[in-house]
Amino acid sequence: MQRVTAIALVPLTVWLVGSLVAIGTVDYAQTVHWIRTPAVSIALLLTIAALFHHAQLGLQVVVEDYVQVEWKKTATLIAVKLLAIAVAATAAFSVLRIALRS
Repeated sequence: MQRVTAIALVPLTVWLVGSLVAIGTVDYAQTVHWIRTPAVSIALLLTIAALFHHAQLGLQVVVEDYVQVEWKKTATLIAVKLLAIAVAATAAFSVLRIALRS
């Protein structure tokens, strides 16, 4: 799954960086207008999902390889997963709030 998210992140990251460079230094209203575009909102949500899932999987591998005490390993894995979910949910909520605002 980590390879799948890595592959998904390649075009999503190229799109995001290219888009941010293309829009340059715009004001808040123009940025909101850009995020409200359906294709942009969907791409941002896909980027958030792939990015945080990929990060969580990568951290999981590090914890499994280097934390030897079983209860510490389990606690750390739970904390990493919950943190990834919380930050991803916050980012997705922010995009949706902007995109769906009337």
